[in-house]
Parts: sequence; structure tokens; C-alpha cells
Amino acid sequence: MSQANPSRDDFAALLEESFSDGHSGEGQVVKGVITAIEKDMAIIDVGLKVEGRVPLKEFGAKAKDGQMKVGDTVEVYVERIENALGEAMLSREKARREESWVRLEEKFNKGERVEGVIFNQVKGGFTVDLDGAVAFLPRSQVDIRPIRDVTPLMHNPQPFEILKMDRRRGNIVVSRRTVLEESRAEQRSEIVQNLEEGQVVEGVVKNITDYGAFVDLGGIDGLLHVTDMAWRRVNHPTEILNIGQTVKVQIIRINQETHRISLGMKQLESDPWGDIGTKFPIGKKIRGTVTNITDYGAFVELEPGIEGLIHVSEMSWTKKNVHPGKILSTSQEVDVVVLEVDPAKRRISLGLKQTLENPWEAFARNHPVGSIIEGEVKNKTEFGLFIGLDGDVDGMVHLSDLDWSRPGEQAIETYNRGDMVKAQVLDVDIDKERISLGIKQLQRDAAGDAAASGELRKNAVVTCEVTGVKDGGIEVRLVESGLDSFIKRSDLSRDRDEQRPERFTIGQKVDARVLAYDKKARKVQVSIKALEIAEEKEAVAQYGSTDSGASLGDILGAALKNRGN
Repeated sequence: MSQANPSRDDFAALLEESFSDGHSGEGQVVKGVITAIEKDMAIIDVGLKVEGRVPLKEFGAKAKDGQMKVGDTVEVYVERIENALGEAMLSREKARREESWVRLEEKFNKGERVEGVIFNQVKGGFTVDLDGAVAFLPRSQVDIRPIRDVTPLMHNPQPFEILKMDRRRGNIVVSRRTVLEESRAEQRSEIVQNLEEGQVVEGVVKNITDYGAFVDLGGIDGLLHVTDMAWRRVNHPTEILNIGQTVKVQIIRINQETHRISLGMKQLESDPWGDIGTKFPIGKKIRGTVTNITDYGAFVELEPGIEGLIHVSEMSWTKKNVHPGKILSTSQEVDVVVLEVDPAKRRISLGLKQTLENPWEAFARNHPVGSIIEGEVKNKTEFGLFIGLDGDVDGMVHLSDLDWSRPGEQAIETYNRGDMVKAQVLDVDIDKERISLGIKQLQRDAAGDAAASGELRKNAVVTCEVTGVKDGGIEVRLVESGLDSFIKRSDLSRDRDEQRPERFTIGQKVDARVLAYDKKARKVQVSIKALEIAEEKEAVAQYGSTDSGASLGDILGAALKNRGN
């Protein structure tokens, strides 16, 4: 057999020789030549002295359109050589996949986008055909915002970004969202470059929140804060805006780094605070509408865009610890007085109580000092009684003004809340909102009268009634003045044997001499002993100067007899 026609054994030997040289090509993509086309299969020679078969459908549209022919060079993947005399196992599909991996890795390393087609839905996302290589598209990476129906996106070529590649495991993760975000950022940047602060533009209200509204300016959103919607107070943006509404706004600020745009509507109108001092001079009475009530007061709209605050302290003359909501209600029309205007801080202080007469001024006019009033005991405190008076005001009776003769702590115990009492107006302090009253001033001041007449002067003789007997002396009350006093044991008699408290009985009348009287404290000090000594001196002076020859005992007896008369 000539060399041109080798025997079967020679062919096998040559094949084995090629295998031993390590050029089988298994697991690699190699070039081959189509030697024949039989029905739906292409016979391909890959240079291994063997041929393999590849289904025409693996060549895609080219095979379907009949463009493939004998002699064409194609790339295929060599899976394995079955045996020395068998065919090679070839795959065009795997060759395409290997080619795709190589191209994808290059683009992944360069950060370039790739084109693919979403062709199936799987758990957690979708599968994407990247020209032969299959990638996973997580549901969160499909779009910038969550979308319910992905059908319109499927089977349409579109750009993706590769997030992760693992060739060993055959995993590719892609994102459509990052591509959209980059495109959007480029678009936003271009739009922002064409906008300027102070520019007036039109936009469409896209979304409304509690703090404002987002306005679409044609591809980029701007925030219209609730405080920039109107000069007046806007509690919620829905009061003046609706989604889909076209609005004219002014660009207030542009952040070139974040592309955040702040918008304003009120800036397109004249500032109502411009001539606020002229419109609302201090002391002017004006009617307004309550727009909001807080713990510290109520806001009143005086005209569109102008609000003032009635502080809780300026709401009522008499209701000091009442929540503003119990005095006023939202939307109520009220008359107020301008108390203060601060154009720089855009603040107006208003007064509600100033529209009504000061009840302390009215009381002072209707009840001058010295007049008598009658009222109900509203409260008892450690320092006096509070009496309810006309005009919903209170007057106070201090402990010291309850009774002439008794201590205030003792006298107050005779009064109870709800009692109707009469009192005299002692003083009205309009600025401090205080009214001082006195109850004892309506009673006879026996002690004062006695002091004024000289009955309580030092060394005066007074008649006392025993009100109590103690170990250290006796308690007495002066009959004329009603003042209480205490006579110590040592002042009960000049005679030591008679200085016994028990020899006195309650109700007994005794004479004593005034030692001292404190007009301010209304306290008197008396002594029986001092009276006896004074009477003795007087008797000696009166009877001792005679030549009757009477003894000292006779003189004292005569003095005592005269005292008894």
C-alpha cells in the first residue's frame, strides 16, 4: 500500500501519535471546516483526523437562512474524542458560550456595559442571554423603582452592567438599574446645567408629603417645601396643591454636587411683611381668624400671609392656667390688639385680653378703698383667705386682718370654703393684680379704742377676768379691751405666800396694773403685784403724813378699804 493510501493500522497509529502529542483540543474552542451538510447536521473537520457532527440549529439564524455551505470555517467546542476510530463530540453552543465569557470578562474588567436579552423568570429575578452566556438579573436590579410587570422588557435587547463574574462556578450577575441610574444622572446633570438660581420655571407636582411637594421640572425633581408655598401658614401641602397640577415656581437653591433643587412659590408674590409696621401699629385693634392652637398660645391670621401669636399669658385677665384650646377654637374670628411688631423676625405679638376691660381697674372704680364687699370663700391657705369678687377676680384677707383679738392662725379655723363673708377693701394694686381685704376692720377694735383713750397706758389699772389657771401663772382677758394676757406666778402678789395660781378661779375678776403695751403687736403685760405695791406706796404717802399715830397695818387696812369702795 502506497503512502498515499495508508492502511487502517497506519491511520490509527498516526491518530494515536497526534493524541500523544497533546493536541486533542478537548475542552477547547477550535476552528474547523464544514466538509458536508446532511439534513439538519453539519459535518465538521477540526483537524484531528476525525470529524464531528453539530446540529445546524446551534448556528442560529445563519443556518436557518441557508447561508452555511461546505468549506466554511467555523469555531466549535471540542467536548471529547470518543475513541480512536470514533467521531469527535463537538458543540457550537458551548463555543459561543466560551467566546462570550472571554468578551464579557474583557468588558467587565474595563467597566463597559454589555447587551443582553431577558428571556426567563426565575426565583428572585430573571435570566439574561448575553450572546450565549446566561446571567442572573436580581429583581431589585431591574429598574430604579419596583415594577410589577416585566413582560414589556423581555426578549428586547438592552444594556446591562456586570456586577459580578465567577467563571469557575459559571455565575454572572448583571444590573439594568445601574445603567438607568447612570443615564438618569447624566440627564439630570445636563438639565441642572441649564437651570439657574432665581429662574422661574413651570413644573408638574409629582408627589406630595407632609413636609412639601416634589415637582418634575422635565426630567429632574425639585423640592417645594411647605414653608415656601405661601406667605401664610400652610398646615399641609394638600391645602393648595394636587398631584398632577402644573405650577409656576422659582428656583431658590441648586446643589451642583447632589443635584438637589429647592423651589419656592411664595417668592413669586410680594412680601406682605414689607410695610408691616405701617399696617399694624402697636395698640391697633384688628379682627383676625384663629389658624392654629398650641400649648403656648394661638396663631391668628390678620391678612393673607400675616400671622400673629396670642401668647397664653395674653389671653385672659383671670384664667391663668388654662389651655388656649379652652378659650379659643380653630377658624374662630376674634378681635385682638397689636402688642409688638418685629419685622426682622417676622413676628407680631397680639393680645386678646386687651380687648376687654381690666377687671382690676373695673373693681377699683366700682369698689374704692374703704367700701364693703361680700363674697364667697374660694380657698384657705397658710397665709389667709381668698374671696371671690365681681369680675371673676379674687381678693385676699391676710391672717392679720381676720380678727382684732385672736391670732390669725386661730381665727381662720372658723371659716370654710363656700362661706359668704363681708369684708372691707383695704387696697387695690392694678399692676400686680392684687386686692387686699380685711374682715376685722368691720368689727369694733376694743383694744385700739382702749389704747387711744389711754386706758392701756403704762401704770393704768385694768380689770381682768381669769380665763385659765396654769402652774406658772394665770391667763386673763382685759374686760374693757378684750386683750389676752398672762400674769406670771411672781406677779400674782407682793406677798410670796400668796403667789399661788390655784387660789384663783376661772371667771374671777381681778385688778392689775399695766406694765407695758405693744401697740403694733397688740400685746399687753399686766401685774397684780405691781398694783399692790403702788397702792401701798400711795397709802403710805396719804396716811403716813398725818399725826394720827396709826400703825402701818392701820394705814394699809384703810387703803384696802378705800380700794374696795
